[in-house]
Amino acid sequence: MKLDPRVLLNFAVFYAGWFACVLGAAHQQPWLGTCTVMLACTLHLTLARRAAREVILLTLALLIGAAWDSALVALHITSYASGNFAPNIAPHWIIALWALFTTTLNVSLAWLKHRYLLAAGFGAIGSALSFFAGYRMGAVQMPNLQTGLLAQAIGWAVILPLLCLLAARFNGFAPAARA
Repeated sequence: MKLDPRVLLNFAVFYAGWFACVLGAAHQQPWLGTCTVMLACTLHLTLARRAAREVILLTLALLIGAAWDSALVALHITSYASGNFAPNIAPHWIIALWALFTTTLNVSLAWLKHRYLLAAGFGAIGSALSFFAGYRMGAVQMPNLQTGLLAQAIGWAVILPLLCLLAARFNGFAPAARA
């Protein structure tokens, strides 16, 4: 089985961007991560066959993610070390992470599409682990760690299958349909 180099590149770029966001925020340099994500998204759109479809997907994911993480901030379930631009709104770097994660949906995580129960489980476990890592690195605070991680797990168990559905609909990497 030969692995597509784009999948490896997508995977590597995602993790580089994730670390730039989390470590940048933890060290009071949140723009480092946001700028890294902008570069990653530019690369992603450059590689897409139909970039406009990926732009729609990225936009929808940003709106969903900003609403979700801002709700958790407003409910005082999570707070962030830096990058906050308004009360009760998630910081720019955490919203940027939604765009970064979305770049994986039609590339390195394409195998999750149409596997909604698996996506729910992957979202629940992956989000809890990711937020726990961010908590340990000092980028995110949770007054009650268990409540914060549980909230993320439940939210992502719902959101990731929805994002997979949207990724199938707005797949800029799939070949164009023939008329």
